[in-house]
Amino acid sequence: MAHTVFIDGAAGTTGLEITERLKDRSEFDIIRLNDEERRDTDCRKTALNYADFAILCLPDDAAREAVALIDEGSGTRVIDASSAHRTASNWTYGFPELVGPSVIAGAQRVSNPGCYPTGFLALIAPLVRAKLLPRDWPYTVNAVSGYSGGGKSLIERFEGEGNDIAFRAYGMDLGHKHLAEMQKKSGLANPPVFAPAVVPGFRGMVVEVPLAISAMRSASTPAKLRDELVRYYAESPVVTAHETVPPEILLRKDAQPTDRLDLYVASDEAGDTARLIAVLDNLGKGASGAAVQSLNLMADTDPVAGLRL
Repeated sequence: MAHTVFIDGAAGTTGLEITERLKDRSEFDIIRLNDEERRDTDCRKTALNYADFAILCLPDDAAREAVALIDEGSGTRVIDASSAHRTASNWTYGFPELVGPSVIAGAQRVSNPGCYPTGFLALIAPLVRAKLLPRDWPYTVNAVSGYSGGGKSLIERFEGEGNDIAFRAYGMDLGHKHLAEMQKKSGLANPPVFAPAVVPGFRGMVVEVPLAISAMRSASTPAKLRDELVRYYAESPVVTAHETVPPEILLRKDAQPTDRLDLYVASDEAGDTARLIAVLDNLGKGASGAAVQSLNLMADTDPVAGLRL
């Protein structure tokens, strides 16, 4: 018997991509509401409580409201793609490579990681856990994303009156909502300094953490950092830590959807400095792909079914 799935916010960018990944999956039956029903709270509540799985592709406040509509004891299991519950103690963090697939498989409430934190945490968390990098270092994060990560308003801006934008740096108040998630899930003593930007490509993301190895009180060599990431992700079908670094890393304007996450460690010849680099699709492993990966685990089906690898 198929599992029923209700995607609340199915008309948005992430919701549409999740629907695309599930449409040919016989193990899932998607509950669909028309435009009028999607605006009706009672219709949404009925769908949320009837579904085996609810995937929330909503702004933060709307996601909290959706969770409140689910009756206690309904049995509905939730995957929230917003940032509303990413640091909540009663929610499971939906990053199986970091928390363990079995933890997500048994969870009732799962919060999707943010797209930028996905790259940052994939690089930093295993190395801090292994004590190859200090938890109290003042880390910085330089990152660029395709404009689809900003939702409909930013998509309209880049494809409309702002289509001459070549580079958009933002988060100038240094209070980005991803910071708490990045600090907590990596085990750092302090939040990193985060410098996000948007480029005129629809999808794709590069997240980089530069390291002044020689200035650190306790840090391993770039080679050891690379070896640990390769070891840590050796069995992952989604995340690949590469032994070598290409001469350049590109984001292409016509990039195709992917749910892969590729990690690199670049360094100077002496090993005094390093660049930890993550490359992913902000709509794939950074959003819809992560939600589908968690759904697969929670529904006890093929962990990579529906993923583009």
